[in-house]
Amino acid sequence: MTEAIKDLLYKIADDQLIIGHRNSEWTGLGPMLEEDIAFSSMAQDKVGQSLAFYNLLHDLGESDPDTVAFMRNANQFHNCQLVELPIGEYDFSLVRHFLFDHAEMIRFEMLSNSAVEEIAQLARKLVGEIRYHVMHADVWIKQLGVGDTRERLQKALEMALPYALGIFEESKYEQDLISNDIFSGEQALRDTWQSSITTVLTETELQLPDLTTLTPLIGGRYGDHSDHLQPLLDEMSEVFKVDPGADW
Repeated sequence: MTEAIKDLLYKIADDQLIIGHRNSEWTGLGPMLEEDIAFSSMAQDKVGQSLAFYNLLHDLGESDPDTVAFMRNANQFHNCQLVELPIGEYDFSLVRHFLFDHAEMIRFEMLSNSAVEEIAQLARKLVGEIRYHVMHADVWIKQLGVGDTRERLQKALEMALPYALGIFEESKYEQDLISNDIFSGEQALRDTWQSSITTVLTETELQLPDLTTLTPLIGGRYGDHSDHLQPLLDEMSEVFKVDPGADW
């Protein structure tokens, strides 16, 4: 069962680390000062969340958080491909933020009831931060999902959705996690996520495509990544390689 728990923790931690670094790329580039600050703040939250999960992995016998975060190659990472894509224009980053954080909020709410108390405690501690992230995303999706900006967001939504479905790539330990009440499972998460984002989108002019017609872009959970991840990891590890004692 330890390997199943590690598998679950790695994908959560890696998702948070990579999206945190991607969101940090908006620092100084946001379309307005408030968004510059918001994306920077959320990026810091996510990197901190990743550290908390890497610490749980360390408690289970994995290497220390610095080594795990900064000394692996792309094929050793378990993040979904959605989070590693370049930030693009603001419309894409906003849509990714919306799709990813709704999934993460629901995941953390589910994990708050995990039979593994250390995971449940951490999820309960962090879920409030992610609810704020979701609130931020929802406000901007509702504001920009109507009128002249609707078309750009619609195109970003359609581009991001196949990657977003990769969030829910099932673990090879899926049934063990479910039967031992560690996690409710990716299908349950996806179903609740779809309902959650649909509720928000009904308040806009955006149209959610029929998700059953889309092919999820999976593989990231087990090392199959886009060409964008390794250059990002090389950049992320520069400081650590120069100063291994630097704090997060």
